Amino acid sequence: MTRRKRLQNAERFFVMAHDFQNLGFYVDAAHYYKKSIRMYPTPEAYTHLAWAHSFLGEYDQAIEFCKVAISLDPDYGNPYNDIGAYMLEKGQIDAAIPYLRRAAKARRYDQPHFAHYNLGRAWERKHQMDKALGEYKRSWEISPDYEPARMAYFRLVRLTN
Repeated sequence: MTRRKRLQNAERFFVMAHDFQNLGFYVDAAHYYKKSIRMYPTPEAYTHLAWAHSFLGEYDQAIEFCKVAISLDPDYGNPYNDIGAYMLEKGQIDAAIPYLRRAAKARRYDQPHFAHYNLGRAWERKHQMDKALGEYKRSWEISPDYEPARMAYFRLVRLTN
């Protein structure tokens, strides 16, 4: 099979997987992400595969897939943020922070407000409210329409005054 054909098939499977994921069919989504990866492995496919597994509560597996994504493209910010978010879900706050910091600074990450928001969550859980407020504010400044950051910022302002 030619490289072009493999890329086309990989993209087709990726779109199918994404559609299944949007419908809440995470096992089916994972199946098609894996088919996409077999055709042509990309950091995006591995990150989305991780996301599907996270919805199934399989955080350790999701983290491993994100690490593969990072190995394919260390400048891609999404898997760093996702690892940090999964670690927060597992209660591994200190381990999450370096990944979230890396996501916030990644060259290829079009939504760094997620990383700043998650850093805010991490600092808040560590009771470092000034740092948490700063990260929530930064997230909100980057994306003024991102309601979770705005809400977290004002909730924390009220709690600390």
